[in-house]
Amino acid sequence: MGDDNVKLPPGFRFYPTDEELVVHFLHRKAALLPCHPDVIPDLDLYPYDPWDLDGKAMVEGNKWYFYSRRTQSRITGNGYWQPLGVEEPIFSMTSGQKVGMKKFYVFYIGEPQEGAKTNWIMQEYRLSSDSGSTSSSSSSSRSSKKRHSKLDYSKWVVCRVYERNNDDDDDDGTELSCLDEVFLSLDDLEEISLPN
Repeated sequence: MGDDNVKLPPGFRFYPTDEELVVHFLHRKAALLPCHPDVIPDLDLYPYDPWDLDGKAMVEGNKWYFYSRRTQSRITGNGYWQPLGVEEPIFSMTSGQKVGMKKFYVFYIGEPQEGAKTNWIMQEYRLSSDSGSTSSSSSSSRSSKKRHSKLDYSKWVVCRVYERNNDDDDDDGTELSCLDEVFLSLDDLEEISLPN
């Protein structure tokens, strides 16, 4: 799904914030609610290398967006996605409540633990465990149905993939938090040693 397939009005661009990705898109996807505009496709990420996403994922500028099922295996045809740092909470600007979590991954070419680091970055967003809680006053059958639905659909994630340019000053309009800056500046987590 590329720019040609997206039916946004002329002049509109797709630059969602972290909160919008989680609340407007991912939460609605997990709850089986319609989303307008319905522009983010479902994609099983892991057979694809990041440079193969064009034409398969929603693209805006140099970023690709897609829904995927959350999985432990992040191995593609030519490499793997290595986690970078810890998960970062995403809070609602209006209520201040935690609505989701964001984790960074870096793409490596080659076999796991032996690959060569690339400039490809993935931000994987998931719902926080308390963002879809059910009301205790609902009937037991409705509560049971909601719990089953939550278990079944809580595995959805929405991903933003992009290639970071070393010579760019991140002038694409995306704001990075302090933690984002620290995580992206780390070369290799294996080189960090903690004091005893």
